[in-house]
Amino acid sequence: MTLLDVQGLSVTTADGRPLVHDLSFGLAGGDRLALIGESGSGKSLTTLALLGLLPEQMTATGSILLAGTQIIGAADRHLTGVRGRDAAIVFQEPLTALDPLMRVGRQVAGPLARRTGLKGAKLRAATFEALAQVRLPEPERIARAFPHEISGGQRQRVALAAALACEPRLLIADEPTTALDVSVQAEMLDLIDTLVREREMAVLFVSHDLAVVAKVTDRALVMKDGRAVEEGAVRDIVGAPREEYTRRLVASARRLESALDLRSAP
Repeated sequence: MTLLDVQGLSVTTADGRPLVHDLSFGLAGGDRLALIGESGSGKSLTTLALLGLLPEQMTATGSILLAGTQIIGAADRHLTGVRGRDAAIVFQEPLTALDPLMRVGRQVAGPLARRTGLKGAKLRAATFEALAQVRLPEPERIARAFPHEISGGQRQRVALAAALACEPRLLIADEPTTALDVSVQAEMLDLIDTLVREREMAVLFVSHDLAVVAKVTDRALVMKDGRAVEEGAVRDIVGAPREEYTRRLVASARRLESALDLRSAP
């Protein structure tokens, strides 16, 4: 059964400048799809459109059916149940995604309370458990901290815990490891991979990094200048890309990987 069905999605600015052009793709439960491309290719705008989160000066047209709900044109109040329950998003920079004036525990407890109706001691215990599930050490201490008092990797785990609190059917991960160092990136990718498999969730993973994509997704859709360039199995995209733009992305990723290997050599 189709969970997400995107048909002819286009995004334009208020003055009519096109940013995403006639994009179509779909996801069923448990599917793992990557949107890949350089900065400015329209990946992040696409993810925002999927949840009706585009800036006011931008307009989406076409069709986005998420768990049977038409996102385009829907009033914000009608999307409240969709966000979190059917799909949740983790952004690239958790320091800006999290409320800097609110303790970490409250930011995870909020969606938990909405889903479960828990209060008081039971809600606190469920919050600590949610933080523990994303492999945060000392979850009770982390829950009392403000976002600036914990590391970037810990903040991203908190953002993931908050996104998963309502047990969404689709996790949208928009460059969730880009702001992290290499060792923390690997831990975060392993965590996401483990959690989505355990929960049998679908994943839409946004990245410019083909090595990252290969670790957590099965299919990839390559974007350039707001358009779909190529789509297929990740192993085919990486191993035998059809389009010149995709071949350049693969070659660039391999050069970067070789440079990193040389730097890490004894």
